[in-house]
Amino acid sequence: MINFAVEIRGLRVVRGGRAVLDGVDLDLAPGTVTGLLGPSGCGKTTLMRSIVGVQKIAGGEVRVLGHPAGHAALRHRVGYVTQAPSVYADLSIAENLNYFSAVLGRSRDDVARVIEHVGLGGRERDLVARLSGGQRARVSLAAALLGAPELLVLDEPTVGLDPVLRRELWDLFHELAAAGAALLISSHVMDEASRCGHLLMMRDGAIIADDTPQALLERTGAREIEGAFLALVAGREQAQVSAQSNESESVKGTLR
Repeated sequence: MINFAVEIRGLRVVRGGRAVLDGVDLDLAPGTVTGLLGPSGCGKTTLMRSIVGVQKIAGGEVRVLGHPAGHAALRHRVGYVTQAPSVYADLSIAENLNYFSAVLGRSRDDVARVIEHVGLGGRERDLVARLSGGQRARVSLAAALLGAPELLVLDEPTVGLDPVLRRELWDLFHELAAAGAALLISSHVMDEASRCGHLLMMRDGAIIADDTPQALLERTGAREIEGAFLALVAGREQAQVSAQSNESESVKGTLR
């Protein structure tokens, strides 16, 4: 039995001579919706790419469902939605999903299921090129849901969607988690944090919080998640300044 859907130890990613992720450790439990929150550029997408096995890493270990990230055995067990819709613009919604289902060896009934899940029923024949950005994102999400994957890695899947559809998708995410799937969902919108069972907060390539939303609010004394995030950032920066000051004093003492 697998205790964690994802296990990461000492993950390090270097890009352009700079450490984008440096020593990241985390575990993702099955049956949980985990939110990955942080400002743009903090490393969320790089972390997700590392989990699905498409990111070159400089050090550490990433294990997914008991296998190294990117292992061939995970091909049908992990669903991934990128920020940019990963579907063919010159095909219809149904043609895209029929193609992906054939690659995965799934039935056409599965295609009908995921189309309804993402609210595109009745639009099957629409050409993807004529869809809005939010609709294209939903087609990408539908493709990721084919075959009921055990791990879903979703990079800002609700961006550009109206509030009603956002709520429906979050309901779907929780249904999938209740059925045993692990979901990692990134966002830079702090108000989505309350919809998650667990939160990972990132800042400058580091995980600065790994806890439930309620525990984070209690620990920081904040009334909302954004306030908790700001409190954690301020505390981290103060600790860094204090460490630098102590190091400086230590050097001065040595010189004396």
